[in-house]
Amino acid sequence: MEQIKIQAHIDVRVEIIWNAYTSAEDIMQWNQASDDWHCTGAINDLRIGGKFKNRMEAKDGSMGFDFIGTYTALEPFKKIAYTMPDGRQVTINFNSKKSTTEITVIFDAEFENPVEMQRQGWQAILDNFKAYVEKTYGTPS
Repeated sequence: MEQIKIQAHIDVRVEIIWNAYTSAEDIMQWNQASDDWHCTGAINDLRIGGKFKNRMEAKDGSMGFDFIGTYTALEPFKKIAYTMPDGRQVTINFNSKKSTTEITVIFDAEFENPVEMQRQGWQAILDNFKAYVEKTYGTPS
């Protein structure tokens, strides 16, 4: 199975980033790949064996799906790993350097959509996360 890697460099401390990445309230603010979609619900049980469920819906109501996973590894402020229902694995690494954080997401590609489309979609969500965190929690320049 092919793995895809995406990254974002965020000018915010890792503690703030971790909380925004794992808080259901925050997830609903940033978790979409484009402006015509939104996250209408998020449940997050952040512990090994715990599950999360994010409800993704097109704003026009034409379609929606639940994005679900079960946590397999947690190292606060460093790493989150989970398995999706189809067995694919995802690992998120948080690399902290003073007041900045680099997030690297590595995930198993699925077979329905082209790899580049998957990379672009996941990167768009990570870019939304970066913009949300920097705007909401960043230090004014």
